[in-house]
Order: sequence, then C-alpha cells, then structure tokens
Amino acid sequence: MSVLQTLIDRSNNCCELCTSAQDLKQYTIPPSLNENVANDILVCKTCLDQIEGHVTMNPNHWRCLNDSMWSEHVAVQIMAWRMLQRLRDEGWPKDLLDMMYLDGDALALARATGEDKDDSEKIIHRDVNGVVLENGDSVVLVKDLKVKGSSMVAKQGTAIRNIRLDRGNQDYIEGKVAGQHIVIITQYVKKT
Repeated sequence: MSVLQTLIDRSNNCCELCTSAQDLKQYTIPPSLNENVANDILVCKTCLDQIEGHVTMNPNHWRCLNDSMWSEHVAVQIMAWRMLQRLRDEGWPKDLLDMMYLDGDALALARATGEDKDDSEKIIHRDVNGVVLENGDSVVLVKDLKVKGSSMVAKQGTAIRNIRLDRGNQDYIEGKVAGQHIVIITQYVKKT
C-alpha cells in the first residue's frame, strides 16, 4: 500500500489538521526528505498554503488544532505544535501549547524548524542574490559544483526542487540532484 493510501485510510479521507475533505494532499514534515507514514500527514490545500507561507495565516482557521493536537500520530502532533507556535502571539494558542505534551524525540523534531524562536533568533537562509529561502522552495545552481564523496558534478543551471533548510547553519541547504541527496552552500544557488 502506498504512503498516500495509508494516510487516506488513517485519516478517513480528511485533513489531519482541520478535518476538511476537499483538495487533500500528502505533506512531508520538514526537515525530513523521505516520504513515509511516520513523516507525512494528509492536509487540505487551505492548511498547506498557510503552512508553506503562500497565503497569510488565518488564526481562526487554526482553532481546529484544539482537536488535532491530541492525534495519536506524532507527525500530526508535531505540525499542530509548529502551527500553534507560529500563532502564539494570538493568545489562545499559548493556552493550547501549555496543555500539549510531546515526548523528547518528537519535541526535538518539532523544534527543528525553529518555529518556537523569536524572529531575531531564527537562522535565515539567503540565496546568492539575498532572497530568503524557505523549506520546499526550488533553486537553480549558479555554478558547477563537485559533489564531495562522489565523482558527480552538479552542473550550473541544474534545478533543485523541494529544498530543505539546515536549521543549524544559514549557509547550508539540502536537496536531491540526479537522485542523490546532497548538501549545498546557499551562495551557489538562486531561488526560482
């Protein structure tokens, strides 16, 4: 059974965050790059657009987290925690965060994207032109890069989709080139 079909079955074909049954998509929670049931959730387009920052956050939409934060699935708990962290200035999310419990491993993964940090503490990744990079962005290499540990050379102009940010270092991103997972220095990429 595919990961998507497993997610559909476990969620009863509903968004695992807001329970909407329309326009559902599989979402791999960052910083994971591998699709599997432990790292993925089923979300609607409304939730996904706000998670990825394509639209402005609607705090009232996220009142659904009052229920989804109690999910038995760790990936859903982690996304609920992250969204509550983003909204913590609203007031009501702070109360939910105080009630929520994540074990040590889940909390470490939840904090991996820095949602719990103030803007002044967050690491900001920028491309060669100074444009801010986010998880899931697409970039293009601006020069040929020798891939360490292999004979492969990633050519200038190579597109890398669905990048992941290294939350410990503002100069590094991760992505797949020719099917190989590599770390790339941000000064050699341009956001598309």
